[in-house]
Amino acid sequence: MGVFNDGAIVDGTTESVHPEGDASAVATLRRHLAELPAQVERKPGSFVWVALFHPNKNELAAVADVFDLPKLQVEDAGNPAQRPKVEINTRNAFVVFKLLEYVEASNDIETGQMSVFVGPGYVVSVRDGSSGHLRWVLDRLATNASASHGPLSVLHALLDRAVDEYVEVADAVSGEVAVIEESVFAPTRTDDTTVIYELKRENLEIRRAITPLVQVAHQLAGERGSRLPEHLRPYFRDISDHVLRVADTVEANDSLLLTMLMASTARLDLQQNEDMRMISAWVAIAVVPTMIAGIYGMNFDDMPELDQAWGYPAILLFMLTICTFMYAKFRKSGWL
Repeated sequence: MGVFNDGAIVDGTTESVHPEGDASAVATLRRHLAELPAQVERKPGSFVWVALFHPNKNELAAVADVFDLPKLQVEDAGNPAQRPKVEINTRNAFVVFKLLEYVEASNDIETGQMSVFVGPGYVVSVRDGSSGHLRWVLDRLATNASASHGPLSVLHALLDRAVDEYVEVADAVSGEVAVIEESVFAPTRTDDTTVIYELKRENLEIRRAITPLVQVAHQLAGERGSRLPEHLRPYFRDISDHVLRVADTVEANDSLLLTMLMASTARLDLQQNEDMRMISAWVAIAVVPTMIAGIYGMNFDDMPELDQAWGYPAILLFMLTICTFMYAKFRKSGWL
């Protein structure tokens, strides 16, 4: 929790979380929260920021009571699977967006969620399921004049950080797509189907986070119809530009991955066809000596050249000639 005045932190601490059902912790939280409105009133132009990390229902209810937060929005903030959305009116704003983090060790994307309530003199943020902390936002507001824009400056800082992470994650996935693209179309055939599917799942995580914000980004990028103050529009317009850039990157990656999946599958089918042709060619070659040997293995008394001394080598030479001829034909046609 922190109180800000004229771009400087008057009082601030890092976000915290208490175990579910800890009544004493919730009582302490309510006591601290009750003091904040009075501090804001004593310092004109100041505002308070309450940052919660994975709060339980009692903690969230305590904050909602102090700042009179809408019940439905509080329920959305407590739902870690809430779809990203933005609700802005002339006095209040409620924003839900996803937090993405690329883990280089496993090439996975970790997904979290941030819900932000903005109103006259207060900011309430609820974070769930993402590592890290928000101390960097406090440092930024303490040293940056953007805090003079009031509670919306915190919303801008949180959104700006989240969208920057979107860009980093999308660029990381694009790098992986480029590597897989080289592998799929390399002379040496490899089975990249599993890797491509995993990349499509990662790209889907980014799509789920960014798609609901694209329409809002178009609204923020426009001069008309925006409910933001005039002096804050350039800051949020920069965020909207990054959102649209990530959306384009996600669409491009998805198209490339689909194309590579089809190409990889086609190359595997082609390889299987070539293997089947090779097997069929060797089977056809083996049929000739097998058939001749089967005929002469019937042990009939009256068979051509059966009593001739040159009969046995003649039959072997005939089989070798036929097999060599068939091998040459299959080799010329590309079956072998």
